Amino acid sequence: MNLLSRIRKFLHWESAPTPDVKLLPEVYPHLKAFRLPLIFTVLTMMIGTLGYIIIDDFPLMDAIYQTGITFTTVGFGEMAPVSNAGRIFTITLIIAGFAVFSSAIGILIAELNRGIIVAILKERRMLYKIARLKKHFVVCYHNDYTIEVTKQLRENHVPFVVIDPRPEIHQWAVEHKYTTFLQAEPHAELSMLKAHLASAKGLITLSDSIADNIALIASVRLFEDEHSLPRPYYIISTAESMSDVEKLKKLGADTVVSPTKLTAQRVSAMASRPDMENLLEEFLYKSDNPLDMEEVYIPKYSWAVLKKLKETHLRDITNTSIIGITKKDGKFLSMPKGDVLITSECTLLVIGKQKDITMAKEIFSQRNKPREIRFV
Repeated sequence: MNLLSRIRKFLHWESAPTPDVKLLPEVYPHLKAFRLPLIFTVLTMMIGTLGYIIIDDFPLMDAIYQTGITFTTVGFGEMAPVSNAGRIFTITLIIAGFAVFSSAIGILIAELNRGIIVAILKERRMLYKIARLKKHFVVCYHNDYTIEVTKQLRENHVPFVVIDPRPEIHQWAVEHKYTTFLQAEPHAELSMLKAHLASAKGLITLSDSIADNIALIASVRLFEDEHSLPRPYYIISTAESMSDVEKLKKLGADTVVSPTKLTAQRVSAMASRPDMENLLEEFLYKSDNPLDMEEVYIPKYSWAVLKKLKETHLRDITNTSIIGITKKDGKFLSMPKGDVLITSECTLLVIGKQKDITMAKEIFSQRNKPREIRFV
């Protein structure tokens, strides 16, 4: 280990993550058009240098310098007196230089107008930005749902990458503030590698086509198996009909949202209780609301298994409240009383501040009874 590495380790400096070299698009094949002007430039410089040495007996460095200022037509004058033959040679060299530079500029303009090199450089920069993301969501397919979802993710400071195969994604990214995005087929393995899926928290597929969602969910689950990832991804999808919802869940989606069902539930709630119209948005979806609601999983080894709710003293310690319990068999018990037992592998629906909910998760994940409970 060299000195620089030791210093970086001592100061806990970490190098910025970079994408795999195999994922970066190649620039060099698109520079082949510049090879001919470059070869002509080198040949002209060599011929010019030899010409001044042979014709007017210039020293080597003077010959190189004279060739350079003549070839580039900067007009600095002669390094030393030049014979008539040398002047004819200089005129030929100026014409050759002008021809080489004109062709090089024409090729450069043509390549820039094609836009391939510029697009490749932009994609390379984007891949470096994506490689720095951790615990982000990969959002697939741009549509109205994507616009709203990414807006909420941005407000909650959750990083994300948007993938869409259409070339308009570049325009949509500017319009809707997608800081990281890719123009690619979401279900392709290369796209998943470029989106840094290995470090992602999950994937959201929002295609209008059920076939696209099916293909993507299956591809992600195969990607997990092939790369032996330590944890499964959390996959969220959309489906119009309830039959499609069941299909996507069987394929491996963790949550499937049905816009039709949600709209019907919302309209029904508004019709029956107009005064409660904005309660859900104010309570759960507003970013500046200090209260949050989250599920807390009780593992088999938790000290709280077979304890009564009142014996955990959760509210006294974390200032949170349990408003529901989902048993292992899926049965839900709302507003449980203090005498209700906490069973193995159940899920507690907890309400409180985010930091307090995090504390509750830590308490229930311990094997031994926490010390703070002994003094309550």
